[in-house]
Amino acid sequence: MHERSFPTVYKELASAMKESDYDYVIIANRTSEHYQTLKDLSDLGYSGIVLVEKPLFENYYSFDISKFEKVLVGYNLRFHPLITRLKVLLDNDLILSTQAYVGQYLPQWRPERDYSQCYSSDKASGGGVIRDLSHELDYLNWLLGGWKRLVARGGTFSSLAINSDDFYCIMLETLKSPLVNVQLNYMDRITQRQIIMVGEKNTYVADMIRGCININGEEESFVVDRDFTYRAMHEAVLNQDYSTLCSYQEGMEVLKIIQSAESSNSNERWAYNE
Repeated sequence: MHERSFPTVYKELASAMKESDYDYVIIANRTSEHYQTLKDLSDLGYSGIVLVEKPLFENYYSFDISKFEKVLVGYNLRFHPLITRLKVLLDNDLILSTQAYVGQYLPQWRPERDYSQCYSSDKASGGGVIRDLSHELDYLNWLLGGWKRLVARGGTFSSLAINSDDFYCIMLETLKSPLVNVQLNYMDRITQRQIIMVGEKNTYVADMIRGCININGEEESFVVDRDFTYRAMHEAVLNQDYSTLCSYQEGMEVLKIIQSAESSNSNERWAYNE
């Protein structure tokens, strides 16, 4: 890596790329700007590692990533100790039913800013709960072997001053679990993030807010600070350990789930992963 005094600010990407031969670039602007920024990096001749903040794009695009060493997606919750623990536990169990729930009141996300002016509130900017909280779609697809079909219901149901979706409920069938239910919302004033999995051998209840997992009544606790998963993700990139990181292809698969859920919601029918 290159030593540099911070902060250093460039008004244009081209100016920044002329300054040095970077090894690792992070794209963390609005979701609707990810695709063009990745394209600009390619056009400018950058060929190193890129990590794109989740979700990868606001829509499903075709893009040639062959010029880059790696393109990864910032689904940092894969590095949460509860998720990595489940990854190991599920290798020895048949999961019959899965429920994942996440909800947080949008006006409390960024208290220093007017929530109605944030990208989360604007569908055209790539906002909306199904994209903002797509961590669940990523880690479940990762843990459960990929999705086969889904049906979904979602939209803007609250009185929040937004034009993006604030609730989504998705039911999926995956290769490793026949019943998967995911609920995402912008309205829960308690702030909750939980996973319940009922297996042939064990029952697992993971609470990511409390940092604990209950297995058949026996609870394990983990101390996880706010930045832990981000540090672990970036350390994995710098150490070139890609085993847990979300690949470009996996990030595109999450986008496929999102667009299939939106199609299912509009058409009121099942969507299949074909």
